[in-house]
Amino acid sequence: MAQLSYYTPEGLKKLKEELDHMKSIERPRISQQIAEARDKGDLSENAEYDAAKEAQGLLEMKIAKLETELSNARIIDESQLDTSKVLVLSKVKIKNLANGMEMNYTLVSEKEADLKLGKISVTSPIGKGLLGKSVGDVAEIEVPNGKIQFEVIEISR
Repeated sequence: MAQLSYYTPEGLKKLKEELDHMKSIERPRISQQIAEARDKGDLSENAEYDAAKEAQGLLEMKIAKLETELSNARIIDESQLDTSKVLVLSKVKIKNLANGMEMNYTLVSEKEADLKLGKISVTSPIGKGLLGKSVGDVAEIEVPNGKIQFEVIEISR
């Protein structure tokens, strides 16, 4: 059974746009490349044809993967989420107990993660460590550098 993925409406829209781009723009472009390479003659020694066929195979694989992902995608209704615990789509303010530094993160699905925007994946070490915590809880998170302790200061949506 495939694993369900949870998305924000914007994240799901982005996923659909990516799939549409692959189907409507990339697929015809590669088909054109194959046709042009085929017109050049002997296919057994045609590197352009082999490269285009390989690109086509990779694109079809990506399309199939995205279609599967979309079929298992669910939109999260933020109004139904509990704000007493850290969950997907929680905006969390945490404090590093070692240096006192405070950080703000939003926990999102793996596909929507973007550290520059303060969005971390729920499957990342920090994301996993924060899930289920409440305000005042201390999360001890195993990172490549060792263990870090974060105190949950605030949870919002």
